[in-house]
Amino acid sequence: MNTYSIGIDIGGTNTDIGLVRDDGRCLAKKNLPTSIYFDVELYVSDICYKIKKMMFENNIDAIEGIGIAAPAGNYYTGCIEGATNLNFKGTVDLASMFRSHLDVPVVVSNDANAAAYGELVYGGAKGMKNFITFTLGTGLGSGIVVDGKLVHGKTGGAGELGHAILIPEGRPCGCGRKGCLETYTSATGIRRTALEMMEATPDYVGALSQVPADELTSKMVGDAAKYGDKLAIRVFEKTGYWLGIALANAVAFSGPEAIFLMGGPVKAGEVLMKPVRESFQKHLCFVYDGSVDVRVSELPDNDAAILGAAALVKA
Repeated sequence: MNTYSIGIDIGGTNTDIGLVRDDGRCLAKKNLPTSIYFDVELYVSDICYKIKKMMFENNIDAIEGIGIAAPAGNYYTGCIEGATNLNFKGTVDLASMFRSHLDVPVVVSNDANAAAYGELVYGGAKGMKNFITFTLGTGLGSGIVVDGKLVHGKTGGAGELGHAILIPEGRPCGCGRKGCLETYTSATGIRRTALEMMEATPDYVGALSQVPADELTSKMVGDAAKYGDKLAIRVFEKTGYWLGIALANAVAFSGPEAIFLMGGPVKAGEVLMKPVRESFQKHLCFVYDGSVDVRVSELPDNDAAILGAAALVKA
Protein backbone atom coordinates (compact mmCIF):
# COMPACT_ATOMS: atom_id res chain seq x y z
CA MET A 1 0.00 0.00 0.00
CA ASN A 2 1.37 3.37 -1.02
CA THR A 3 2.05 6.17 1.43
CA TYR A 4 2.29 9.86 0.65
CA SER A 5 4.08 12.95 1.88
CA ILE A 6 4.22 16.62 1.03
CA GLY A 7 7.37 18.36 -0.14
CA ILE A 8 7.61 22.16 0.05
CA ASP A 9 10.49 24.08 -1.49
CA ILE A 10 10.56 27.68 -0.28
CA GLY A 11 12.43 30.11 -2.50
CA GLY A 12 12.74 33.85 -2.26
CA THR A 13 10.52 34.31 -5.32
CA ASN A 14 8.28 31.21 -5.45
CA THR A 15 7.20 28.32 -3.25
CA ASP A 16 6.67 24.92 -4.87
CA ILE A 17 4.46 22.29 -3.22
CA GLY A 18 4.24 18.66 -4.26
CA LEU A 19 2.32 15.52 -3.33
CA VAL A 20 4.86 12.69 -3.41
CA ARG A 21 4.23 8.94 -3.37
CA ASP A 22 6.67 6.70 -1.49
CA ASP A 23 8.18 5.46 -4.77
CA GLY A 24 9.33 9.00 -5.59
CA ARG A 25 6.59 9.89 -8.04
CA CYS A 26 5.32 13.45 -7.72
CA LEU A 27 1.57 13.10 -8.26
CA ALA A 28 0.65 16.77 -8.19
CA LYS A 29 2.29 20.17 -7.86
CA LYS A 30 1.12 23.63 -6.95
CA ASN A 31 2.95 26.88 -6.28
CA LEU A 32 2.51 30.37 -4.97
CA PRO A 33 4.63 33.53 -5.07
CA THR A 34 6.63 33.77 -1.83
CA SER A 35 7.64 37.34 -2.49
CA ILE A 36 4.14 38.82 -2.13
CA TYR A 37 3.71 37.58 1.46
CA PHE A 38 4.70 39.67 4.47
CA ASP A 39 2.27 37.94 6.86
CA VAL A 40 3.74 34.49 7.54
CA GLU A 41 0.51 33.21 9.11
CA LEU A 42 -1.39 33.97 5.89
CA TYR A 43 1.43 32.41 3.85
CA VAL A 44 1.26 29.13 5.81
CA SER A 45 -2.53 29.12 5.70
CA ASP A 46 -2.55 29.49 1.91
CA ILE A 47 0.00 26.67 1.50
CA CYS A 48 -2.08 24.38 3.71
CA TYR A 49 -5.17 25.17 1.65
CA LYS A 50 -3.29 24.07 -1.47
CA ILE A 51 -2.11 20.88 0.27
CA LYS A 52 -5.66 19.96 1.25
CA LYS A 53 -6.83 20.69 -2.29
CA MET A 54 -4.14 18.42 -3.79
CA MET A 55 -5.08 15.63 -1.40
CA PHE A 56 -8.77 15.98 -2.28
CA GLU A 57 -8.11 16.07 -6.02
CA ASN A 58 -6.02 12.88 -5.79
CA ASN A 59 -8.28 11.01 -3.34
CA ILE A 60 -5.60 10.96 -0.65
CA ASP A 61 -6.98 10.79 2.88
CA ALA A 62 -3.74 10.89 4.86
CA ILE A 63 -0.10 11.89 4.52
CA GLU A 64 2.97 10.75 6.47
CA GLY A 65 4.13 14.29 7.02
CA ILE A 66 5.41 17.51 5.51
CA GLY A 67 9.02 18.18 4.59
CA ILE A 68 10.08 21.79 4.08
CA ALA A 69 13.28 22.96 2.39
CA ALA A 70 13.76 26.58 3.37
CA PRO A 71 16.49 29.23 3.38
CA ALA A 72 18.17 29.15 6.81
CA GLY A 73 15.94 26.22 7.83
CA ASN A 74 17.04 24.60 11.10
CA TYR A 75 16.47 20.86 11.36
CA TYR A 76 16.64 20.88 15.15
CA THR A 77 14.19 23.69 15.85
CA GLY A 78 11.87 23.55 12.84
CA CYS A 79 12.43 27.27 12.39
CA ILE A 80 13.63 29.60 9.68
CA GLU A 81 16.31 31.64 11.38
CA GLY A 82 17.31 34.96 9.85
CA ALA A 83 16.70 34.21 6.17
CA THR A 84 17.98 37.15 4.14
CA ASN A 85 15.94 36.57 0.98
CA LEU A 86 12.49 36.23 2.58
CA ASN A 87 10.07 38.88 3.78
CA PHE A 88 9.71 36.96 7.06
CA LYS A 89 12.48 38.31 9.28
CA GLY A 90 13.97 36.94 12.48
CA THR A 91 13.09 33.49 13.77
CA VAL A 92 9.91 31.92 12.35
CA ASP A 93 8.61 28.70 13.93
CA LEU A 94 7.47 27.20 10.65
CA ALA A 95 6.97 23.63 11.89
CA SER A 96 4.55 24.68 14.65
CA MET A 97 2.57 26.83 12.25
CA PHE A 98 2.07 23.99 9.81
CA ARG A 99 1.16 21.54 12.58
CA SER A 100 -1.56 23.92 13.74
CA HIS A 101 -3.24 23.49 10.33
CA LEU A 102 -2.40 19.85 9.59
CA ASP A 103 -1.81 17.51 12.49
CA VAL A 104 1.13 15.60 10.96
CA PRO A 105 4.90 15.51 11.52
CA VAL A 106 6.71 18.52 9.99
CA VAL A 107 10.44 18.53 9.25
CA VAL A 108 12.33 21.67 8.25
CA SER A 109 15.85 21.89 6.84
CA ASN A 110 17.85 23.95 4.38
CA ASP A 111 17.62 23.21 0.67
CA ALA A 112 21.07 21.62 0.40
CA ASN A 113 20.37 19.10 3.16
CA ALA A 114 17.00 18.36 1.61
CA ALA A 115 18.73 17.65 -1.71
CA ALA A 116 20.98 15.12 0.02
CA TYR A 117 17.98 13.34 1.56
CA GLY A 118 16.27 13.36 -1.82
CA GLU A 119 19.27 11.64 -3.39
CA LEU A 120 19.33 9.11 -0.55
CA VAL A 121 15.63 8.25 -0.62
CA TYR A 122 14.69 8.71 -4.28
CA GLY A 123 17.91 9.13 -6.28
CA GLY A 124 21.27 7.60 -7.06
CA ALA A 125 22.39 7.28 -3.42
CA LYS A 126 19.84 4.60 -2.54
CA GLY A 127 21.61 2.02 -0.41
CA MET A 128 24.64 4.24 0.23
CA LYS A 129 25.73 5.20 3.72
CA ASN A 130 28.40 7.75 2.82
CA PHE A 131 28.02 10.41 0.14
CA ILE A 132 28.00 14.16 -0.48
CA THR A 133 25.75 16.28 -2.67
CA PHE A 134 26.76 19.62 -4.15
CA THR A 135 23.99 21.86 -5.50
CA LEU A 136 25.21 24.51 -7.94
CA GLY A 137 22.75 27.37 -8.21
CA THR A 138 22.88 31.08 -7.46
CA GLY A 139 25.04 29.95 -4.54
CA LEU A 140 26.53 26.55 -3.76
CA GLY A 141 24.98 24.25 -1.19
CA SER A 142 26.08 20.85 0.04
CA GLY A 143 24.76 17.99 2.13
CA ILE A 144 26.98 15.38 3.79
CA VAL A 145 25.82 11.89 4.73
CA VAL A 146 28.11 9.83 6.98
CA ASP A 147 27.23 6.33 8.17
CA GLY A 148 23.71 6.76 6.82
CA LYS A 149 23.03 9.98 8.71
CA LEU A 150 22.98 13.55 7.47
CA VAL A 151 25.55 15.72 9.22
CA HIS A 152 23.73 18.58 10.99
CA GLY A 153 26.36 19.62 13.51
CA LYS A 154 25.74 21.53 16.72
CA THR A 155 23.72 24.34 15.16
CA GLY A 156 21.88 22.35 12.48
CA GLY A 157 23.78 24.18 9.75
CA ALA A 158 26.77 21.89 9.18
CA GLY A 159 27.91 21.11 5.67
CA GLU A 160 28.09 24.60 4.18
CA LEU A 161 30.98 23.71 1.89
CA GLY A 162 30.06 26.54 -0.43
CA HIS A 163 31.55 28.77 2.23
CA ALA A 164 34.79 26.87 2.58
CA ILE A 165 37.51 29.25 1.42
CA LEU A 166 39.00 28.16 -1.88
CA ILE A 167 41.22 31.17 -2.61
CA PRO A 168 42.32 33.27 0.39
CA GLU A 169 41.47 36.96 -0.05
CA GLY A 170 39.72 36.10 -3.31
CA ARG A 171 36.34 37.23 -4.58
CA PRO A 172 34.00 38.93 -2.09
CA CYS A 173 31.21 36.63 -0.91
CA GLY A 174 27.73 37.44 0.34
CA CYS A 175 28.66 35.89 3.69
CA GLY A 176 31.05 38.80 4.28
CA ARG A 177 34.29 36.89 3.68
CA LYS A 178 36.46 36.52 0.60
CA GLY A 179 37.37 33.57 -1.59
CA CYS A 180 34.51 31.19 -0.76
CA LEU A 181 33.99 28.24 -3.10
CA GLU A 182 30.57 29.45 -4.24
CA THR A 183 32.03 32.70 -5.56
CA TYR A 184 33.92 30.60 -8.14
CA THR A 185 31.79 27.53 -8.92
CA SER A 186 28.15 28.59 -8.54
CA ALA A 187 26.13 29.90 -11.47
CA THR A 188 26.99 33.39 -10.23
CA GLY A 189 30.67 32.45 -10.03
CA ILE A 190 30.68 31.10 -13.58
CA ARG A 191 29.23 34.37 -14.83
CA ARG A 192 31.91 36.31 -12.96
CA THR A 193 34.65 34.15 -14.43
CA ALA A 194 33.30 34.69 -17.94
CA LEU A 195 33.20 38.46 -17.46
CA GLU A 196 36.76 38.48 -16.09
CA MET A 197 38.03 36.40 -19.00
CA MET A 198 36.34 38.63 -21.56
CA GLU A 199 37.81 41.72 -19.92
CA ALA A 200 41.25 40.10 -20.06
CA THR A 201 40.72 39.11 -23.73
CA PRO A 202 39.80 42.35 -25.54
CA ASP A 203 40.07 40.75 -28.98
CA TYR A 204 37.45 38.09 -28.13
CA VAL A 205 34.58 38.22 -30.66
CA GLY A 206 32.66 35.05 -29.77
CA ALA A 207 29.00 34.60 -28.92
CA LEU A 208 29.29 35.93 -25.38
CA SER A 209 30.76 39.23 -26.56
CA GLN A 210 27.39 40.04 -28.12
CA VAL A 211 25.60 39.85 -24.75
CA PRO A 212 25.43 42.93 -22.46
CA ALA A 213 27.30 42.22 -19.22
CA ASP A 214 24.23 42.69 -17.04
CA GLU A 215 22.29 40.14 -19.11
CA LEU A 216 24.91 37.38 -19.19
CA THR A 217 23.99 34.13 -17.40
CA SER A 218 25.85 30.91 -16.64
CA LYS A 219 23.43 29.08 -18.94
CA MET A 220 24.52 31.29 -21.83
CA VAL A 221 28.14 30.44 -21.04
CA GLY A 222 27.29 26.74 -20.92
CA ASP A 223 25.40 26.87 -24.21
CA ALA A 224 28.30 28.73 -25.86
CA ALA A 225 30.75 26.12 -24.56
CA LYS A 226 28.63 23.29 -25.98
CA TYR A 227 28.82 24.98 -29.39
CA GLY A 228 32.58 25.21 -29.21
CA ASP A 229 33.14 28.80 -28.08
CA LYS A 230 36.78 28.72 -26.92
CA LEU A 231 36.46 31.33 -24.19
CA ALA A 232 33.32 29.66 -22.77
CA ILE A 233 35.12 26.31 -22.76
CA ARG A 234 37.99 27.89 -20.83
CA VAL A 235 35.49 29.26 -18.30
CA PHE A 236 34.18 25.75 -17.63
CA GLU A 237 37.66 24.27 -17.57
CA LYS A 238 38.62 26.74 -14.86
CA THR A 239 35.37 26.18 -12.97
CA GLY A 240 35.85 22.42 -13.15
CA TYR A 241 39.43 22.77 -11.92
CA TRP A 242 38.32 24.74 -8.86
CA LEU A 243 35.39 22.45 -8.12
CA GLY A 244 37.55 19.34 -8.46
CA ILE A 245 39.86 20.68 -5.75
CA ALA A 246 36.88 21.23 -3.44
CA LEU A 247 35.55 17.71 -4.05
CA ALA A 248 38.95 16.17 -3.33
CA ASN A 249 39.15 18.13 -0.07
CA ALA A 250 35.64 16.98 0.89
CA VAL A 251 36.65 13.35 0.44
CA ALA A 252 39.49 13.78 2.93
CA PHE A 253 37.16 14.49 5.85
CA SER A 254 34.22 12.20 5.11
CA GLY A 255 35.38 9.28 2.91
CA PRO A 256 32.25 9.09 0.73
CA GLU A 257 31.30 6.37 -1.76
CA ALA A 258 30.14 9.01 -4.23
CA ILE A 259 29.73 12.72 -4.76
CA PHE A 260 26.59 13.86 -6.59
CA LEU A 261 26.41 17.18 -8.45
CA MET A 262 23.14 18.90 -9.31
CA GLY A 263 21.86 22.29 -10.37
CA GLY A 264 21.77 24.49 -13.47
CA PRO A 265 25.51 24.56 -14.34
CA VAL A 266 25.65 20.74 -14.20
CA LYS A 267 23.29 20.66 -17.18
CA ALA A 268 26.23 21.80 -19.30
CA GLY A 269 27.23 18.12 -19.19
CA GLU A 270 30.75 16.98 -20.01
CA VAL A 271 31.84 20.56 -20.66
CA LEU A 272 31.86 20.84 -16.87
CA MET A 273 32.04 17.23 -15.69
CA LYS A 274 35.20 16.31 -17.62
CA PRO A 275 37.40 19.02 -16.06
CA VAL A 276 35.79 18.39 -12.66
CA ARG A 277 36.73 14.70 -12.76
CA GLU A 278 40.24 15.44 -14.05
CA SER A 279 40.91 18.00 -11.33
CA PHE A 280 39.33 15.76 -8.69
CA GLN A 281 41.59 12.87 -9.62
CA LYS A 282 44.65 15.12 -9.74
CA HIS A 283 44.05 16.52 -6.26
CA LEU A 284 42.62 13.43 -4.54
CA CYS A 285 44.80 11.95 -1.78
CA PHE A 286 46.18 8.60 -2.99
CA VAL A 287 44.59 6.63 -0.14
CA TYR A 288 41.16 7.28 -1.70
CA ASP A 289 42.08 6.30 -5.27
CA GLY A 290 39.36 4.25 -6.91
CA SER A 291 36.97 4.49 -3.94
CA VAL A 292 34.87 7.53 -4.93
CA ASP A 293 32.68 8.24 -7.96
CA VAL A 294 31.80 11.77 -9.07
CA ARG A 295 28.30 11.54 -10.52
CA VAL A 296 25.42 13.66 -11.72
CA SER A 297 22.31 13.57 -9.54
CA GLU A 298 19.68 11.04 -10.57
CA LEU A 299 16.77 13.12 -9.28
CA PRO A 300 14.53 14.42 -12.10
CA ASP A 301 15.31 18.09 -12.75
CA ASN A 302 11.71 19.31 -12.61
CA ASP A 303 10.90 17.60 -9.29
CA ALA A 304 14.28 17.50 -7.52
CA ALA A 305 13.56 20.25 -4.98
CA ILE A 306 10.14 18.88 -4.08
CA LEU A 307 11.43 15.31 -3.78
CA GLY A 308 14.28 16.49 -1.58
CA ALA A 309 11.85 18.27 0.73
CA ALA A 310 9.47 15.30 0.84
CA ALA A 311 12.37 12.97 1.67
CA LEU A 312 12.96 14.90 4.91
CA VAL A 313 9.85 13.20 6.29
CA LYS A 314 11.71 9.89 6.09
CA ALA A 315 14.81 11.28 7.84
